[in-house]
Amino acid sequence: MQKKDLTEKKVLVFGTGISGIGAAKLLEKVQAEVILYDGNEKLCKEEIRKKLPKDSKCEIVLGALSKELLESLDLVVMSPGVPLDIPTVEQIKAAGIPVWGEIELAYQMSAGTVLAITGTNGKTTTTALLGEIMKAYADSVFVVGNIGNPYTDAALSMTEDSYTVAEISSFQLETIDTFAPKVSAILNITEDHLNRHHTMEEYIRVKELITANQTKEDYCILNYEDEVLRAFGERCPAKTVFFSSERKLEKGAFLDGDAICLKTDTETLEIVKTGELKILGKHNYENVMAASAMAYYTGVPVEVIHKAITEFRAVAHRIEFVDEINGIAYYNDSKGTNPDAAIKGIQAMNRPTLLIGGGYDKESSYEEWIQSFDGKVKYLVLIGQTREKIQEVAHKCGFVNTILADNLEEAVSMCTQKAEKGDAVLLSPACASWGQFDNYEQRGDKFKEYVYALKKA
Repeated sequence: MQKKDLTEKKVLVFGTGISGIGAAKLLEKVQAEVILYDGNEKLCKEEIRKKLPKDSKCEIVLGALSKELLESLDLVVMSPGVPLDIPTVEQIKAAGIPVWGEIELAYQMSAGTVLAITGTNGKTTTTALLGEIMKAYADSVFVVGNIGNPYTDAALSMTEDSYTVAEISSFQLETIDTFAPKVSAILNITEDHLNRHHTMEEYIRVKELITANQTKEDYCILNYEDEVLRAFGERCPAKTVFFSSERKLEKGAFLDGDAICLKTDTETLEIVKTGELKILGKHNYENVMAASAMAYYTGVPVEVIHKAITEFRAVAHRIEFVDEINGIAYYNDSKGTNPDAAIKGIQAMNRPTLLIGGGYDKESSYEEWIQSFDGKVKYLVLIGQTREKIQEVAHKCGFVNTILADNLEEAVSMCTQKAEKGDAVLLSPACASWGQFDNYEQRGDKFKEYVYALKKA
């Protein structure tokens, strides 16, 4: 793809957050004339300036956009956090100025093969997993996008031999133009971000845009068990490959007993046994299927895929395997900050489990979480503001093996004392961390610290 020449072009970057700053830095490197803009006139220009390189010549404009400035622009680059239906954006579009998002900007300035992942859930794990597979296969690999590494930061380092693994949100897909991954994936679509997209139909349309510029020489990996995606597979512009955790497919990736397989036009390949994986749960098996299929159709040999996925550990704080001490496995699911997320945590366990829950009270109801224990939970050890409330709910639901602890360190100690060889200790709180911790990351890090201390003892 021919890179777009933006030398001396006047480009307005809309938004002064991480994405906007990343876009501004990239544009200055390719010698564009950059204006960093935010509609909030109360922001401090000096504070924004501190985020830019010291030698930046970027102009900062806050508040209303003048007609003169608007008429002088060659391009506008939108940050994903800015809605496209606000009056200022309508004004830009009406003036006929091209509007790109940060993903489009990075794509136009980069080179190599792009593999892109979207979906409501599972994006981060699948992106990280595919990133590890590609790093085992190729020398030049970049894992970027909504996973926390701005695509714009890496774009100019990419060569024709590079592979870019990108996690792309619906907000980012709204503003693509020529963005065309060699292999894409839509993992699932459930109700989300309707405050931005307004209708489910629009949310679905935007998610499907990941394939907009693909052709039948490209591939799109889709979840067969998602009705929306199953239907989309029939009109997808790329070659469609499905994955399923519920049934064997005539072609695609699927679970066959304890084996994840990939059936092509000519053969059935066993990718991995689920028991070889360090990540647990059906949702993670789906992530493995999607990442494996993406890698395979990019040309990665099965043995490379197998080695990378068996070595892969969960993304931090998401049913993350910490260690096994005296036959007891410890898992950190601190990101289980609500009952729905914590249900996935307990469903992923394949051993008798001692569960640590509780924390800040977000006025959630806990009945469904307690009912999901399904005989797996031996003890529920509770901490934080909600400990008595959850204990009361548990007892009403008929689960009486509850213990109240004063803090997380004590909870880890109590679980270790009660656990037997072959058990698991799981931190999956179903509550926010505030009150005891700054955020769920700090809570998860403390849990890991206490587990590592057990090994030393």
